[in-house]
Amino acid sequence: MAEAWGDGTRVVHSVPAAAGQPFLPGPVFAAPYHLGGDDTYGRAHNPTWRALEDALGGLEGGETVLFPSGMAAITTFLRVVLSPGDTVVLPSDGYFLVRTFVAELPVSVVEVPTAGPYPSFDGVRLVLLETPANPGLDVCDITAVCEAAHAAGALVAVDNTTATPLGQQPLRLGADVVLCSDTKAVAGHSDVLLGHVSTSDTDLAARVRAARTLNGAVPGPFEAWLAHRGLGTLDLRLSRQAANAAALYDVLKTHPAVSGLRWPGAVEDPAHAVAVRQMRRFGGVLTFELADADAVARFLGRSRLIAASTSFGGLHTSVDRRAQWGDPVPEGLVRLSAGCEDTADLVRDVLGAL
Repeated sequence: MAEAWGDGTRVVHSVPAAAGQPFLPGPVFAAPYHLGGDDTYGRAHNPTWRALEDALGGLEGGETVLFPSGMAAITTFLRVVLSPGDTVVLPSDGYFLVRTFVAELPVSVVEVPTAGPYPSFDGVRLVLLETPANPGLDVCDITAVCEAAHAAGALVAVDNTTATPLGQQPLRLGADVVLCSDTKAVAGHSDVLLGHVSTSDTDLAARVRAARTLNGAVPGPFEAWLAHRGLGTLDLRLSRQAANAAALYDVLKTHPAVSGLRWPGAVEDPAHAVAVRQMRRFGGVLTFELADADAVARFLGRSRLIAASTSFGGLHTSVDRRAQWGDPVPEGLVRLSAGCEDTADLVRDVLGAL
């Protein structure tokens, strides 16, 4: 029955409600447990984690392991699957901290733009995709890359942070692993650091879970509970954010102060033809360029609704000038995360600020 439910029903009813119990049980803060049940110690087990892991796993179509941040999720996964001398393919336009981390590992790295073209995967251990890429929002054909990589014996992992589990389901498109920073749209209220790894390979999930227990990269139960509470409105939030992004795209695409506008949901976007085949919905993140860093500062100074913030996917519309963090992008390039404000108010504010 749950498989036939729509997105809104699935996120609202991600925990079976029992008579006389709260719709979402409160967080469990125990460190040791009274032995004899399934739980022993807080570094290995927590029922609050499991509730959110079950909910996310149902959305992703695999088994989920929760982590205290997106970077904790991805770095733990990389340590589990990579050995010295392996070759890994990374997006050259993806999240720069992942490239920074992998550069310090004893592995060979091949960087490829998200949109390709992709090289032969012969001898490759892992292909890591990020689609839509952050911050450029280019897209790759997940199914096509998976087929080529699997034919060569490589694993494929997809960073699905920008799309979210409702926007795109890489496991169903052929990927082996999904990685996500739940700090962004999944939790959605700019008050939690969290991440997860999902896979349909139960042995790999067990190895990732064992690594989490061993290295102690465990999420806090209160953070997991907050993220699970936020998950219930993910469908509603994504719908408003996408509507706001579409409205902003329409007014920005001809604005003289704006160049390089990207949003995969727009028919005119270079990534749209691929994105529309594999994405179930488009999110609220746009990328565009203003003249320079000063132009971005003036834009933010004039706006009454937009905050300067380095995260995305929250209730508030935010802008992040990515060059300030070391991304190899133009000084005036910004990633705008459309929030849940009234569309007319947001459009009016952005045009006034420009």
